[in-house]
Amino acid sequence: MIKKIIYKFKYYTCSFEKRAEYLRGGGVKIGSNSEIYPNVSFGSEPYLIELGDNVRIASNCVLTTHDGGLWVLRNNGKLPNSDKFGKIKVGNNVHIGINTIIMPGVTIGDNVVIGAGAVVTKDLPSNSVAVGVPARVIETIDDYYEKNKNKVVYTKNMNFDEKKDYIQKNLK
Repeated sequence: MIKKIIYKFKYYTCSFEKRAEYLRGGGVKIGSNSEIYPNVSFGSEPYLIELGDNVRIASNCVLTTHDGGLWVLRNNGKLPNSDKFGKIKVGNNVHIGINTIIMPGVTIGDNVVIGAGAVVTKDLPSNSVAVGVPARVIETIDDYYEKNKNKVVYTKNMNFDEKKDYIQKNLK
């Protein structure tokens, strides 16, 4: 019990690199330079999940590799002792928004943005933006760039106070 508490504390408070190391120990294949936030669930078969390079998974996402609905079929005698699994593969340079669910058997291409709260039930092609329940592609990554290129601010290299001051003075 104490080991589990210590593990959870370390997992939730550690760096992205350390969290990736913990997850690799559980079987998740993770490329380089990925950011996996706390409270992301890799389910009961993490060894069926592969993440490319530069993947960001925001908090409270769920990647599930099995069909839990078979529980009903097992219990009514139609498929006793059955399970159904599917790998999840995420390409390079992908952002998975907060509270997203990715279902078994899904492949996500390279350069993909998945909006917050999406439920991804089918493959998503490279260079796309997908949102909704179920997730659907709404635009290309180039369309997303064009839509946002004149609306961004360049605050990534600012410290907290500089960023706060800049945003408060310039946000309209």
